Formats: sequence, structure tokens, C-alpha cells
Amino acid sequence: MASPRDKGMKRSRRVLFWMASVPFMTLAAAFVVIATYDWSRIKPGINEKVSQAIGRPFAIQGDLTVAWRREPNEGGLNALVPWPEFVAKDIRIANTGWAKQPQFAQLDAVRFRLAPLPLLSHRLVIPSLQLEHPVIDLERDAQGRASWDFAMPPSSEPSAWQLDLQAIGFDRGVIELDDAASKVKLKITVEPLQQAIPFDQIMAQQATDAREQAGRTAGSSAKKVLANAKEKDEDKVGTPASATTYLFAWQADGSYEGTPLKGSGKTGGVIALQQDDRPFPVQADVHIGDSHIALAGTLTDPMHLGALDLKLWFSGTSMAKLYPITGLTLPDTPPYATEGHLKAELHRSGSHYSYRNFRGRVGGSDLAGSLEVSTGGARPKLSGTARSQLLQFADLAPLIGADTNAEKQQRGDTTLQPPDKVLPVEPFRTERWKSMDADVTFSSARIVRGKDLPIDSLTTHLVMEDGVLRLEPLGFGLAGGTVNSTIQLDGSQAAMRGSLKLHARRLKLKQLFPTFEAMNTSFGEINGDAALTAHGNSVAALLGSANGELKLLMNDGAISKTLLETAGLNVGNIVIGKLFGDKVVKINCAASDLAASNGLFSARLFVFDTEDAVVDIDGTLNFASEQLNLDVKPHTKGFRVFSLRSPLYVKGTLKHPDVGVQTGPLLLRSGGAVALGVFAAPVAALLPLVATSHQEPPNTCQTVLEQMRVPVKVVAPVKGKAVALRK
Repeated sequence: MASPRDKGMKRSRRVLFWMASVPFMTLAAAFVVIATYDWSRIKPGINEKVSQAIGRPFAIQGDLTVAWRREPNEGGLNALVPWPEFVAKDIRIANTGWAKQPQFAQLDAVRFRLAPLPLLSHRLVIPSLQLEHPVIDLERDAQGRASWDFAMPPSSEPSAWQLDLQAIGFDRGVIELDDAASKVKLKITVEPLQQAIPFDQIMAQQATDAREQAGRTAGSSAKKVLANAKEKDEDKVGTPASATTYLFAWQADGSYEGTPLKGSGKTGGVIALQQDDRPFPVQADVHIGDSHIALAGTLTDPMHLGALDLKLWFSGTSMAKLYPITGLTLPDTPPYATEGHLKAELHRSGSHYSYRNFRGRVGGSDLAGSLEVSTGGARPKLSGTARSQLLQFADLAPLIGADTNAEKQQRGDTTLQPPDKVLPVEPFRTERWKSMDADVTFSSARIVRGKDLPIDSLTTHLVMEDGVLRLEPLGFGLAGGTVNSTIQLDGSQAAMRGSLKLHARRLKLKQLFPTFEAMNTSFGEINGDAALTAHGNSVAALLGSANGELKLLMNDGAISKTLLETAGLNVGNIVIGKLFGDKVVKINCAASDLAASNGLFSARLFVFDTEDAVVDIDGTLNFASEQLNLDVKPHTKGFRVFSLRSPLYVKGTLKHPDVGVQTGPLLLRSGGAVALGVFAAPVAALLPLVATSHQEPPNTCQTVLEQMRVPVKVVAPVKGKAVALRK
């Protein structure tokens, strides 16, 4: 029989056991309650709290459930403790009051798992948030109000809780965007692929498709340039191809700034928000009007606006049409196509984009180089280098609006050239110049204008800052000589102001006119200087307001009506035809010194010396109205029989010149005196342009110009015509 002492000890043990069991039983009871609790009961509280937090109605209209399971991929205690998985079905988020659609977002369900142990340190760790069939409406009005901007209530103290959302997954869905501020309307539908597609397969297919499009837009030569280019190691999009696959396809339809937009592409299925070792694959093929943009590559760390690593293709009828899409001020060009490697570091304070080792075709010209764009300053800045091995001269015409009306219409340009004007009237897009800065060096090994005008090379350093464009220098290697210039165009003012300084030296005539037989053995050269200032927003307006001077000197050349006609010099071929007929005329020296005032170019000296005569041209050329008002006065040399026709007048316009015979004996005006010595001052100004060489015959212009400085007296008329003799 147990003693009272033994009975007391047993009773004490039972009490201690129950006391020790209470915490475990409490935890077990709590687990049973949590596991079997009807979580839908707390939906009203959740809906109210979330609605207050985002400033608009939020509702979980379906069931709210929690399931518990361990995470075998976790280590330590995290692998032992069950994790809750929350599933909320039929979620609705209302739109802001001014929006067109009532719902901002609607989802069939939201699923996420929550790590329990970090809750002890006030951390909400969600490895993955899964969105099922999201339907999202994004709107922004003309005032800049956006439906995705939520009115969060102000908080005086920072929250003690931290959210760590590591990834977002999704399945099929629809996104609609109506952005009045950017004039974008889009509907994007996303559907799962029947099977995952490897990264390399998509890259190869996109390259083939983009090059086919380049061929359709810019010609077969563009396709060939892109297809034959050898890819360097640094051009390859760096990604672990074996671990990166595309899981979803998307389609986009809509408009951008009123231009139809259609696109398609593929993406991955999970966006890693904080892991830069899990790239999210993206691919897109988009047509905006007649501009085509294609890309394939990866995006990493999108939560922190991390990095893009893409192969990028552009093609279209003109690079200028990329301005609304890229925000970069690019020139009007012929049809183009490029391919390159885009890398981007995206940050809220400023981003950096590089388009590396691109190559392509612009019209009949090749193009290659590397460009960078940096943001974060007052304006985006474009910098880098571009080069061309062969640049077609005709491809430069759109830069100054000198292309044909047919070419303008093909690009969609509505500023057509008037039929009665020669000077290009198409305005420069100066309103875009203040949207970005630039510092770009461009070079071309060779420029070709058909077979008639070979330009050896071109180099320029383009700088644009706060609406002011400078080409310093702009240099050509032309016909064995050089043309160096500096150009400044200030587009920050309503009427653009420009200045030009140009020096042309030792341009060989036989290279300038290789098809003109009379020049084949010539040692002649052209030298010239120009210094002009002007204002206006087109080439026509600039020349029509020009002030300054233009000097030109040519020695030991030849001229003919046919040559000038071939060169498109409409006025010149008519004048030469009337003076000399169709024969080739040897030129000892041709000299001009023109002074410009508000677009009116006056001839201080405009003369050319032939074997038989000196032909003096006097008068004005008004570039503002394109009106001509010139007198052409031939003076026979010595006692030779004067075989030239009577003096001529040149009236009319550059487009439609009127050349005729003077009604009176021009040589006998002003008392019959012709004093070529009045040219002493402008002749002296031209003498520095005489560039002689000890290895070559003397420049005949030096002798001719020196003779022109000596006055001429008029002797008795011979058969009614004056004969001039030098003293």
C-alpha cells in the first residue's frame, strides 16, 4: 500500500506534467485553429484596410484560403516549419473616379507563400507572388493624372514591417493602355506557349525575321550587310541560354501618336525582382507606321530598374520618324536598317544606354559605329562615333531638304518643294533640337556622286547643346584637295541663326570633271573662301538673308555649254552657249568676289579670262526672291577680230532664267570708257587664293590678276565695236 508520501510525489509529477504540456497544447490548439479557420471571415477587414491604404475600393469577392506545407528547398528551421500559402480568389481593384473604365484590375486569383520565421523580426518574405488571369486597365489623361498612381495616406512614422517580394509570376492576361499624354492606345493579350522555347532559338529566329524586314524596307543590300556581318564576342547577348526559356506569347494592337501600331513577342513566366542572376527573357517585333523595331534579350532586376541586354534592330523610311519613339533628334534620311547590341543601365536618377558595334545601311550608304545615350542631366545626351566606308552623295540631300518631292512623299513629308523654286524650302526641325544634346564624330572614307563627282572623304564633329548645332569642323577631301569649314546653327531662337566659314584649297579640275575630256590634261585648280551669316529655318531662308562674302578662283580650266548643262547649272549653260556656242573654251583664269547683304549677292568682281577675251559679269543675284539681274560684257583682247556676240543680260529666276542680247552697245556706256582697273581692290583680295607649287607650272591666275590691276583705255571703235588695250 502506497504511503501518503508516495501519493504526494505522484500528484506533484502529474501537476508538473500538465504545467509543462500547457505551452505545447496551446501551440497545437493554435495550429489546429489556424489550419481549420474559415479565413473568409476576415475578408471584410482586409478589404477595408487595403482600400484605406490604396485610396480606392478593393475587394476579395471569392474565397480566401490558407494551406500549410513545408519547403524542402529551404534550409535549417525554415525547412522544418510549415509555410502558409494564401489564395485569394476573384479580386477587384476599382479605378480612380475620372477614369473611363470602372475597374483598374481584376484577377481570377492571387497566390503567395509566406515565410513564417522572418515574421518574428517584422519581415514579410514572399518568395513568389502568382497572378492568375490578370485584366488591367491603365489610363492617363491629358493633365498627366495616371490611374496607376494610388493615393496612399500620409504616414508620420515609418512602418516597422519590411516587405521582401522576390518574384512575380503570371499566366494569360490582358492589359489595356490609354495614355492621352503620350498619345498611346494599346491592347496587349498574353497567352502561354504550348511548350517552352529556348533562348537561342528565339534569338536566331528574330535575327532572320528582322533582316528580312530590313531587306523589304531598305533593299537587298541592307539585308546582305546585316546578314554578312561577323558578330564579335562583345556583341553577343550574355545569358545562360540553357536556363533561360520563353513561356508566354503576347500580341499588341493600337496606335502611337495616331500612327497604327502592331506588335508581337515572347517573354518568360517569372520576373525576378531582386535577383540579377535570373534574367527575364524578352522578345518584341513591333511596327509603328513604317518604322520597324525588333529586339531579343534579357531584363534583370526590374524592381530596381536594373539592366537591359538586347540585340536591337531598326528599319524604316527615315530615321527622323524615330524621334517620337526614342526621343532622339535624328536627321531625315533615305530608307535605313541597322543592327546592334543595346546595353542599358536603368536608374531613377539617370540611365545609360549604349548601342554598340551597330552596322547597317542608309540609302546606298553603309553605316557603322557605337553610340551612347545618357539621361539624368538637363537633357538626354547622345555621344559616340559613326563611320561609313562608302557614302552616296544623294543620301545627304534629305539633311538639307534637297531631295525630290517624290522622295519626300515616300517618307511621308508634306513640305514639298515649290515647282518654281530651286533652293530647298523644307524647314529644319529646330523645335526638336532643345530636346537633347549631342557630341558625335562622323567619318566617311569615300563619298560618291554617281561617277561624275568623287569626294575622297568626309569628317565632322557634331556638337549640339541647348538647341545650338555646331559642325566643327566639317571637312571634305575633294578632288585631290580639301574643303574645311565650320558651321553653327542656333535653333534655340524662333528664326534660326547660322554662320559659315569655309576654305577650299587645291581642288583639281581634272578630278572634279573626270568625264570632260578637255580637263584630262589640265593642271588647273579651284580655291575659294566663304564667310556668311544668316537667319531662317531652311536653306532657302538662310541664303535669302545671308550677309558676308564669297571668293572663288579657278585657273587653267575649260568650259562648255554641254559641261554646264550636265552639271545642272541652268543659267551658266545658256550664257556660255550664247557667247561661245557649243565649242569648248579654254579658261586661263576665272575669278569671283561676291558681297552679300540680306540675301542680295553683288558682284564686286566676276570675270573669266580666255585666250580671245575677258568676260566681265556685273550685277546681282537675289537669293531671297531667286531673281537674277546680271550683265555679261565680253572684251576682246588686243587687235583680234571681235567674234563674240553682243553683251548679254540675264534676268528671270534661277529656275527660269531669261538670257538675251543687250539693246545698246554696253562697252560704250559711261562715255565709252571701260576701266578694268576699278577691279584693283577685289583683285588684291583674291591674290591670296593663288596657291602655287614649285613642282608644278605657275598658276596663270597670278599673272591674269596682276594684269587686271592695270587700267585699260579704249581706242577708236573698229567697225562700230570698241577695242580695249592695256597700257
